[in-house]
Amino acid sequence: MTPDQIESAVAASMPQAIEELKRLAAIPSVAFPGHPEEPVFAAAKLTEELLRSVGLPRVQQVPVEGSFPAVFGEAPAPPGMPTVLLYAHYDVQPAGDLNAWRTPPFEPTLIDGQLYGRGCADDKSGIISHVTALRVFQGQFPVGIKVLIEGQEEYAGERLEAFVERNPDLLRADAIVVADTGNPRVGDPAVTTSLRGMAAFTVEVRTLRESLHSGSFGGAAPDALAALMRMLTSLHDDNGDIRVPGLPRGAFLGQGPSEEEFRKTAGVLDGVSLVGSGSLADRLWSSYAITVTGLDVPTVSGAINAVQPAARARVTVRVPPAGDPKTTVNAVVEFLRQVAPWGVQVSFGDFTVGSGFQADSGGKARSALNRAMEWAFGRRPRDVGAGGSIPLVNTLLKQFPAAEILLFGAEDEDAAIHAPNERVNLDELRRVATTEALFLRELSLPSALGV
Repeated sequence: MTPDQIESAVAASMPQAIEELKRLAAIPSVAFPGHPEEPVFAAAKLTEELLRSVGLPRVQQVPVEGSFPAVFGEAPAPPGMPTVLLYAHYDVQPAGDLNAWRTPPFEPTLIDGQLYGRGCADDKSGIISHVTALRVFQGQFPVGIKVLIEGQEEYAGERLEAFVERNPDLLRADAIVVADTGNPRVGDPAVTTSLRGMAAFTVEVRTLRESLHSGSFGGAAPDALAALMRMLTSLHDDNGDIRVPGLPRGAFLGQGPSEEEFRKTAGVLDGVSLVGSGSLADRLWSSYAITVTGLDVPTVSGAINAVQPAARARVTVRVPPAGDPKTTVNAVVEFLRQVAPWGVQVSFGDFTVGSGFQADSGGKARSALNRAMEWAFGRRPRDVGAGGSIPLVNTLLKQFPAAEILLFGAEDEDAAIHAPNERVNLDELRRVATTEALFLRELSLPSALGV
């Protein structure tokens, strides 16, 4: 097929792709503890059906120990051709505050070329970009294809890492496409070459056997919530830089967003300052970041006049590509122990870690992707970093050191992933699917094969 034919085929299949994305995003496949499991299994089943529909001769759900099943598909490589592994995930973040959504999070809603709903971008757009790109070839793929769609990336992605380590032959490939990132802006092509790792844990502070009347005991009884607040605020200095020893600021060599662009994308309110030091690229892509992502304390509406006996927080640490998540989380935990006031009892648990990623300078697969993306977007892509984490990527790099790992997708910076009003731009989804189909074609040509 010519590039023109591929582009036309993707455009013609977009109505079907949109309906498939709506079906998939309507499933509340939140793979977090405490959420119903049935929708997660339903999303796996639909993902399996979608992969079967594009002509892959082998498609099946594969069990992942301690997690939800992954969906695997495969088509053998034609003689002399490389094999490409395509990755995405079907689980999604919880919806969060429903009042902050302008449309129901699990009722995908099309508004002015944008499809709104939880998971429409992260990462069910990745599944649909794979499906749409593969559909172009009507079962006659120019290269070998393997597809791996994960079921618990948002909460416990490290469990799939162990699966990869135990099943290297199943997933072995010459190039790996991870469709779980995106461009800085719609229509601005980019390849993500740097990912921060992640570490997370829960900290609990206890001070009393039970709640006490704040009038009778307040002023002398140690309040667990006050102690926890002191500990958490000590993690940063007044400028917003991290105070934990051993977590220095890094440097990113490429160009990051301007402050104006970042403030607009992040929705920073007028008069509110950004935090931290160094360039935005340094802070977002190459430095540590610590965020308190949850608190177990009484709500304002349910508050009573009492000194709190216990309080808990969930703490997430983003780790530069060269950093070690386990060492990092140990440093943060030890710091919190040291700053805990009044001899309070402190415990830590529910640890999660995932490594970062730094791409090499690129090879034949990256060159093929550059050509494909230039055709689809009208200009060559640039390198960018990503502050988020994809736990699987570094494991794939270690397991298959000769493979080129390529990160791109339809999750542009305005897509509001992990936030209310998540959306995917459908033109961007079309261009990404076109890029992927063109990439598979380019990788089969003599220039990419070194012939």
